[in-house]
Amino acid sequence: MDDRVLKGGATPGDIGHNSEALDEKRNNMYHNRKDRVFVRGIQGEYNVKQELERLRAVPRVRKAKGNSFIDGPQCFSRHYIEPKDGVTQTFHMHLEEYAPGASSQKHGHVNEAAFYILDGEGYEIHDGIRYDWKAGDIAIVHNNCVHQHFNASTDKPARALVIKTKPMYLFLNMLFQKTVKERPVDVTPECEGFTAREEEVDFNHPKGGY
Repeated sequence: MDDRVLKGGATPGDIGHNSEALDEKRNNMYHNRKDRVFVRGIQGEYNVKQELERLRAVPRVRKAKGNSFIDGPQCFSRHYIEPKDGVTQTFHMHLEEYAPGASSQKHGHVNEAAFYILDGEGYEIHDGIRYDWKAGDIAIVHNNCVHQHFNASTDKPARALVIKTKPMYLFLNMLFQKTVKERPVDVTPECEGFTAREEEVDFNHPKGGY
């Protein structure tokens, strides 16, 4: 059993598909928020000088510890950079942590996305076709693909760094996206008590170097 998986963390309110706790959890999921900023507004006088000055003053290195994981209990997200942060306008980068046995939401969108698998083993279902992956692989979600992500292990987590161009597509008014199945909010026996790894302690590098 992986020592990063701790059992016994579920409470009665977390269990059951019809509980008020699950409904509240579902409504608070990042993907269900009504105040998400997909494209950052740019306003002011008709020149780029002020915007360039603002961008040049923005820190170019962002500390991961400044962003905590959200969502769960199966899939956790840590959003590093997106348009609302005032730096980028055309891409969104986040870290996904999948609890043992986890499955993600099932959805489709116009934009592409790349998942660099940092650790663990799992698979994708893209338009009904299964694609297996493991640490070191890159999973590509192509345009207009209905997809879902799965952790194949029942006792170890998996992790992927995601870079996607959703903001640019929405900026160009390519708005189509659709959720087929919501991100799970139920506690399964495999993920019960699991918490995302907030601290980086060389999980993704071999001891002693390469």
